[in-house]
Amino acid sequence: MPAALLAALLALLSLLAAAPAASAHEERPITLPDGSGSVPEYRAAEPDLIVCKTDRPAFERRISGFPDELRQRNLALYERCEKSGYRHLQEAVDAVDRPGMNIAILPGLYEEEPSLPAPTGECAALKAPQSSLGYQILSYEQQVRCRHNQNLVAILGKTNLQIEGTGASRLDVVVDAKYQKLNAIRADKSNGVYFRNFTAQRTTFNSLYVLAGDGFVIDDVLTRWNDEYGFLTFASDHGLYKNCESYGNGDSGIYPGSASNINDGRGYEVPRYSIEITGCHSHHNMVGYSGTAGDSVWVHDNEFDQNMGGASMDSAFPGHPGLPQNHAKFERNLIHDNNQDYYGYVADGTCAKPPIERGYERGVVCPQISMPPGTGIITAGGNWNLYENNWVYGHRRAGFFLSAVPAFIRGEEAWSKQTDTSHHNRYAGNVMGKDRSGAARPNGMDVWWDGQGRANCWQDGPDGSTPGTVPQCGDRRGEVSGASARLVGEPVKLVQLLVCADYNVQARKLPAGCDWYGARGLERVETQLALAVAAVLLLVGGVLWWRRLRGSRLGTAASLAGLAGLVLDVAGSTMSLTATFVPALALLLLGLWWTGVGLALRAGRPWLARLTLLLAGLTLLDAFDKAVLMIPWTPLSPAWIRALVAVVWVLWAVVASARPGTPARPSGPGGDPTGDREPVPAGPAPALSAAAPEPPATPTTPDPAP
Repeated sequence: MPAALLAALLALLSLLAAAPAASAHEERPITLPDGSGSVPEYRAAEPDLIVCKTDRPAFERRISGFPDELRQRNLALYERCEKSGYRHLQEAVDAVDRPGMNIAILPGLYEEEPSLPAPTGECAALKAPQSSLGYQILSYEQQVRCRHNQNLVAILGKTNLQIEGTGASRLDVVVDAKYQKLNAIRADKSNGVYFRNFTAQRTTFNSLYVLAGDGFVIDDVLTRWNDEYGFLTFASDHGLYKNCESYGNGDSGIYPGSASNINDGRGYEVPRYSIEITGCHSHHNMVGYSGTAGDSVWVHDNEFDQNMGGASMDSAFPGHPGLPQNHAKFERNLIHDNNQDYYGYVADGTCAKPPIERGYERGVVCPQISMPPGTGIITAGGNWNLYENNWVYGHRRAGFFLSAVPAFIRGEEAWSKQTDTSHHNRYAGNVMGKDRSGAARPNGMDVWWDGQGRANCWQDGPDGSTPGTVPQCGDRRGEVSGASARLVGEPVKLVQLLVCADYNVQARKLPAGCDWYGARGLERVETQLALAVAAVLLLVGGVLWWRRLRGSRLGTAASLAGLAGLVLDVAGSTMSLTATFVPALALLLLGLWWTGVGLALRAGRPWLARLTLLLAGLTLLDAFDKAVLMIPWTPLSPAWIRALVAVVWVLWAVVASARPGTPARPSGPGGDPTGDREPVPAGPAPALSAAAPEPPATPTTPDPAP
């Protein structure tokens, strides 16, 4: 693109580089586990500690519909709990005095009243850094000293602790923070913790939080209605999520962020994964699954649907150990119909209300970060990820979305790291655009890719992609045909990503110009750029034609082709939700325009003609690159080189049009058959050479065509 696009791109890059880094999750500095732990196993033994409420009639009503054996077991446990049990889960956790203890929670609603009040005394005056979301980033020692500043239930430094609800379903035991605490249950430096069969809900951050744990299991647990996450596991290893459910969360239902980076430096084949997620259902969140530095996570046989995005992993936020993200493996998941759009709740002020007034229980979700609605799996700056044998369908935008993230976004300034993401991602064997019964459920397009990275590949025959043809995966992992190795993504896509990233839920800031947030038609940044480019080229090209080419049939025909190309370029900028040949056709017509103009200018402006033909060649090459085959071995897309050449061409064409001269005259009898040169007059005077100065302009009227 010419000067307008290049200037806009550089301005956006400068603004982003100067902006303070944002973070969806901020935690104290932490070291990843050493990996010496193991995934804990469920213990069916009788509980060591029991938690229940004292309202026996209410308890008996709760269990009245249970199968007889389970009802009798709960009645027996209740008898024991009345005599020696606890009324709050935190009391039981405090009574744990050795590794390997079991806590049973009997059916009931647990609001943990002693933990709910705001901190007082020393705990009300802790000195700690503030996160961008307003909460304090406390040290572990401060968490121990003031455990209920942020946590309804705090499990700190316990080993092999098992906490299990005894109901018939996970809804029979509910731990409710009532939007008074950052976390409902926090397990910090507690290796081997096992959570089973209960619900945690209604926090200002996260329902169930496992931090710095080597060994954990989340088994048949429901989380819901949180500002940020349902499940958050961070800087942990040897983890297992199974048969879980999460919904109504402002970020993701499931977030295994900064999972232990055990496979860094390896290829596709790895000895083990740090966290396994299976049998879970995450729906009606901003995104079903997410993971900044979600490294070495094996995600299989889950369902992610009715979110804004199905799943995402990224390298876009600083302060997360294990960046850049690498080695996630997604297989046999149902990822479908993630078309919710919750940004309206930000725009209308709903998300500016206190959490308890927003209506989460009625379906409100307040998106915490920038997310393209209608997308299956988003990978923003990840490497060596495998997406194989999933069902991905019913998305209005794209099934797979891949973009790079420069290292300065995560706070790393070294030039050698700026292009270290978006490499070796393999998408193969997935069922695209069909559900499990085989019924057609197409995505808007199957693949959206910014073009950056090396050795990325997709299975043969995606139903719509941008670019039009993507590198294909071979039968074996690592085999790629048509591979590319771009250092920078496509310029227009990069501008779009930078504009769309400028979102802030707290400030109610929805980026103008981004279609993720509802921009349509002339509101969209792509269309605005296309219009700006079209206006410049139309003006310069029109003046050039009038002053130099209006007497040339070739120059006139080429200019008409250019006009059609500019119109199609603007039209194509409005079609990003579906795969289309229109942008490539626009480039083809623009390439033909510059080819014709270059040929027509050869006699009078040979150096401008050469530059114009170079620009024509780059434009045709760009059309080929976008629609037919990405050109291998090139560090930049032809679009970048074309943009730089176009800037020079525009300036040169303006100068050439402003200088005095005579427009080309159409051919007549005995004239140039191309109509691009005036006939040489008879007589003794020698003809002017191409390099000689032009005579002063005199008013002329082109001869009528024969």
